[in-house]
Amino acid sequence: MQLDQEQRACLRACRMPRQIFTTVALVGLLTWLPVQNAKGQAADILASGLVSELEGAEVVLDAARVPKTFQEAPSLAAMVQAGRLPPVVSRVPAEPLVLAPLKETGRYGGTWRRGFTGPGDSENGNRINASDRLLSWDKSGTSLMPSVAKGWEVSPDGRRTTLFLRQGMRWSDGAEFTADDFVFWFEDIYSNRELGSGPMQEMQSQGKPGRVVKIDKLTVAFEFEDPNFLLVEQIAAQTNLGGQSYRQMEGGTYGGYAPAHYFRQFLPKYSSEQAVTERARAAGYSNWVQYFHFVKDWRLNVNLPTLAPWRTVQPINTPNWVLERNPYYWMVDTAGNQLPYIDRVSMSLAENLEVVNLRAIAGEYDHQARHLQLAKLPVFLENRERGGYKVHVDLATYGSDLALHMNMSYTADPEIGKWLRHVDFRRALSLGIDRDQLNETFWLGLGASGSPVVSEASPESPGPEWRTRWSTHEPDKANQMLDALGLKARDSEGFRLRTDNGQRLVLQAAATQALQPYPQQLEMIAQQWRRIGIALDVREMERSLAYSRLRNNQLQIFPWSNSGSEKLFLVPQYVIPVDAANSAMGPAYASWYASNGQSGERPTDPEILRVLELFRSASSKPEEERNRIAQDIWRTVVDQQWSIGVVGVSPGSFGVRVVSDKLGNVPRRTCIANHCRTPAAAYPQQYFFR
Repeated sequence: MQLDQEQRACLRACRMPRQIFTTVALVGLLTWLPVQNAKGQAADILASGLVSELEGAEVVLDAARVPKTFQEAPSLAAMVQAGRLPPVVSRVPAEPLVLAPLKETGRYGGTWRRGFTGPGDSENGNRINASDRLLSWDKSGTSLMPSVAKGWEVSPDGRRTTLFLRQGMRWSDGAEFTADDFVFWFEDIYSNRELGSGPMQEMQSQGKPGRVVKIDKLTVAFEFEDPNFLLVEQIAAQTNLGGQSYRQMEGGTYGGYAPAHYFRQFLPKYSSEQAVTERARAAGYSNWVQYFHFVKDWRLNVNLPTLAPWRTVQPINTPNWVLERNPYYWMVDTAGNQLPYIDRVSMSLAENLEVVNLRAIAGEYDHQARHLQLAKLPVFLENRERGGYKVHVDLATYGSDLALHMNMSYTADPEIGKWLRHVDFRRALSLGIDRDQLNETFWLGLGASGSPVVSEASPESPGPEWRTRWSTHEPDKANQMLDALGLKARDSEGFRLRTDNGQRLVLQAAATQALQPYPQQLEMIAQQWRRIGIALDVREMERSLAYSRLRNNQLQIFPWSNSGSEKLFLVPQYVIPVDAANSAMGPAYASWYASNGQSGERPTDPEILRVLELFRSASSKPEEERNRIAQDIWRTVVDQQWSIGVVGVSPGSFGVRVVSDKLGNVPRRTCIANHCRTPAAAYPQQYFFR
């Protein structure tokens, strides 16, 4: 087969042996290369045969279809027979969530093999267990669905969102789940200043705090002084109210509810300071606060009650993170079988992303999308038969798989902080990036090069022209801009000098081996920035350490995706500084915003202040007006380059899936937006081994 110039370029970029590349061509891969349509999506990928129509299991909303009898996994039936568990009819709620499986009723058993990259890879399990959100989304990510709550109601004035719970629903240890678990969370965890997380924007409207009110045993309300129409979507997404698993680990105190019956024993309010301190010290902790943060972390505490389909039995800080089925899980299929079908989830530790990808290629995982690299798609395709798996490709709509979040609240080095806060410095850095080279090398040309703005298909998009604003490769213009800022002086190697001491101006980026091969991508950018005289020191860092330093305002540049920003008001932290734990473009500003000025640092940039005020106002507005506000925010974010977008709107960080031929009920295409909590939108509870 003769390769044309474009194909040879991709062959070099992919670093594949020619024989592999030739075989891959049989499935039409070469026809997809970087032809872009008006939407900024790789046009021909849709014709490749790897991208299907969205599909998924369906939540049954007709109460008449609730099964009258229930079945359970053989392992649980054996425990019932031995007197260690009550019968399944006593464990499943009277009002279960009924799921119609994608293809067929599954069979029980088996261990789902996955890979994870260490204690910082919490989302690997959080997303599997994401049905512990209060509400959820349908397979398209556009319509709200029941989840933990069987129903909801928003008052006409938007000041009250009421949730209706399931009769007979229980925690994984058999204790009842009721409205008291919400009030306990609000009063004893979220509002407890000793536990330290502080206020969250989801529990505020117009800067005023909301409250949680028990109506009766199975009815709870979130109430606000001002309208909060957004809350009902926030409790269904990757937000601070996004579920126990997601928001009560790593020191977090959010989530919306908590197992009151279990946690009371660890709080001074219910015994004494002395009693809980002694208990903490006996467990190896210096005080009760440290111990409490451990016991509420589902990844570490194997005794923690949960509402998730699987619970930890071997913690994340071991080489094999293991989850087992929750015997009291509240979801059943249409035949009355208690879910999940799969007994165990076993996540084996991989030293880095390369190991994850090699194991996936070898067929060692049953279902894996997290950490799989789009650049290796040809190899995944080549090895399907040998590895016994299928390859599915899903498409995202968020703007950047790689965005350089510029920490504008950085103060540890005043000279660096000064430049990170200067808009023309950030714009010049953006113009110095050759996005097409990165796209070809790491995305096979299937991404859209440009700014971090959301896809033009979104109603929140300000328009296609914002994809390229300050986001083209113009090194000559970048050099002129940097010269005009007073950074003309250079050293013998051509790098620009600091204006305070005459030494080389060196920026630092903390790159983790996570969703993308960020260290390698940043090294390519470092080479590109040499042309504009900017030195970039890429420091590879373990994810937990990187986020610890982020929260302490110690990072200068943090490469990450802005996954989730396809719905800006649900996952804003990768776009604007509103979440001190995640907003790398200004964690001190985010702390100031979230605390209403009680902590952190007030931004001096009027554009940041204006956007934060716009964002704060959005919760009180109906959807159409929120879309207009989002468009305004996006225009400002792109023009100001708070985050420098590189490549996105592609299969992206979760878009390549390797699925064992033995696994059933797996959608050929699923929603990979963060508010869908991928793979939660596919309902992995209904996956099964044939």
